[in-house]
Amino acid sequence: MKTAALGVMCKAPRTGAAKTRLAAVVGSEAATRLAVCFLRDVAAAIEAVPEDMGSRGYGVYAPSGGEAALRDILPPSFGLVLQEDADFGVVLASAARHLLELGHDCAVLINADSPTLPSCLLTEAIERLRRPGDRVVLGPAIDGGYYLIGLKAPHPALFRDIPWSTAAVYRATEDRAREIGLECAVLPLWYDVDDAESFAYLLAELAGTPPDFAEPGQTSGPARATRACLSGPHVIAGGA
Repeated sequence: MKTAALGVMCKAPRTGAAKTRLAAVVGSEAATRLAVCFLRDVAAAIEAVPEDMGSRGYGVYAPSGGEAALRDILPPSFGLVLQEDADFGVVLASAARHLLELGHDCAVLINADSPTLPSCLLTEAIERLRRPGDRVVLGPAIDGGYYLIGLKAPHPALFRDIPWSTAAVYRATEDRAREIGLECAVLPLWYDVDDAESFAYLLAELAGTPPDFAEPGQTSGPARATRACLSGPHVIAGGA
């Protein structure tokens, strides 16, 4: 049976180093708690992919030394793949290649900052990758990046000279795919939670107001861990 690798790009959350932009809104300790919950919720979205699709979850992480913490956060069924490099493009390219070399028919790399990510988008990514012909699947984020990228063959050129951590990441990646003759399949828009604006989106969504960019009928993930964190006894500055 074919199996897709679904790898969440992550690191073991540490106070003072986790989600620093969000920490400016909610405080360092709360940002660390939320980083843990976001990771648990993205992992839950991966586990919610229908079994008959054939998939396995992975934590693609750096730096080394975070294995024990990630084992406590991620489901027991998840594998761990260490990918360290100063260049994020090298990390992504190496992670995709490594997961494909494990025998998976496709690899989808997912950010760890989208706790309400609809699991159906992961299913759609797998379905598109399994259609005949080579392609990249991109899930564009509202900040100009992407929340996932999927491949069925290694394409290291796709990750070279991309202006990481800018609003031009998605467009530059789409342009690069065109340059190397790689078909690009685009998923519906979603969002990462990493600053005051996106945190406000999250609070509104958890309160019952879908994001204005969500497609009609699209159901968000339950984000159980994040909901519990935000409704718990800890006070989060500027939030719930």
